[in-house]
Amino acid sequence: MVKNDQSLTGQPTIQVIERMFTLLEVLSQSEDSVTLKEISEKTGLHPSTAHRILNDLACGRLVERPQAGSYRLGLRLLELGNSVKARLNVRDSALPLMRELHKQIHQPVNLSVRQGDEIVYIERAFSEQSGMQVVRAIGGRAPLHLTSVGKLFLAADEDIGVQAYASRTGLRGNNKNSITQLNSLEQELAKCKATGIARDNEELELGVRCMAAGVYNDQGKLIAGLSISSPADRLSEDWVKKLQATAVEISASLGFRKTI
Repeated sequence: MVKNDQSLTGQPTIQVIERMFTLLEVLSQSEDSVTLKEISEKTGLHPSTAHRILNDLACGRLVERPQAGSYRLGLRLLELGNSVKARLNVRDSALPLMRELHKQIHQPVNLSVRQGDEIVYIERAFSEQSGMQVVRAIGGRAPLHLTSVGKLFLAADEDIGVQAYASRTGLRGNNKNSITQLNSLEQELAKCKATGIARDNEELELGVRCMAAGVYNDQGKLIAGLSISSPADRLSEDWVKKLQATAVEISASLGFRKTI
């Protein structure tokens, strides 16, 4: 008889460690300290068992006891979390997933961030067979209002921020399709907020259309945009779900947890 390898199940093989995870999860769900009685009720652990494990966690500063009989998460977890956060890099997290998305759609996939009134392309997954000339190289810049990713960032701004951007830049256009009027831009941003998808309909470059979804960090802040570029007549609405799913996966790798 072959025994199952518990190390492959994704569950702790030592019971006390599993209980420790359960206790930490319960504490993470409350901003205030939690009494031993509440912890016991939520975890199903006997108070004496929970008390013993919590005391051991307190020795390692993973848990604090602000008052006798109550517990909360300890600052040591913050120190450890910051160590992990320091290693996270949006480009490193995104590139393998961008390559996978490119394999599915056979069009360039771009990662961009905001710098002032422009977006900067910081990574790209593409191939010579993608069917379009790659014009915007890594390190290239473009105005926010002319790009799909730029519109994501503008949509995340307050109305006064968008108005200030329009005043600073004059909403200069690149071609006949460029949005150059504030009211038209505001209508476009409203669509972006409603759907979570921003678009560039040949506004930056004639013959090229784009769609973009946001990438968020562990604080829920928009830090980058993931976009698909395509010849105008090839952009498919079937790509929207794939784009969104990839952006969600990148965000999750950076610690983002969407709350309902």
